[in-house]
Amino acid sequence: MTTQQVADRFYELSQQNGFEHIQTELYSKDAKSIEPAGGIFTNAEGLDAIMEKGKQFHDMIEEMHDGYCSKPLVAGNFFTCTMGMDVTLKGQPRMKMDEVAVYEVKDGKIVLEQFFF
Repeated sequence: MTTQQVADRFYELSQQNGFEHIQTELYSKDAKSIEPAGGIFTNAEGLDAIMEKGKQFHDMIEEMHDGYCSKPLVAGNFFTCTMGMDVTLKGQPRMKMDEVAVYEVKDGKIVLEQFFF
């Protein structure tokens, strides 16, 4: 798949809340995930580690009130989306979280995700 095709499929699945499906279908087994310094999560290498990080975040959620993912913008081997959620995490007050996510695609698979918030 081209970067545009990966980005379009990413968006399609995100509208169905299919983030686990996004990872299993679109990510390379050797993908890397880069988080902002000082956040709750650390960087991860490999699809299994990325999926485990997602599971850990999901386990922190008490209630998901709303969420969104913008249509992707593609440039070369990269695409970006803005994403966010209105969420109550266990033991925390309700909050809005917004981020910019950048993805790198090689050989039809996402090889890097990086988040900015």
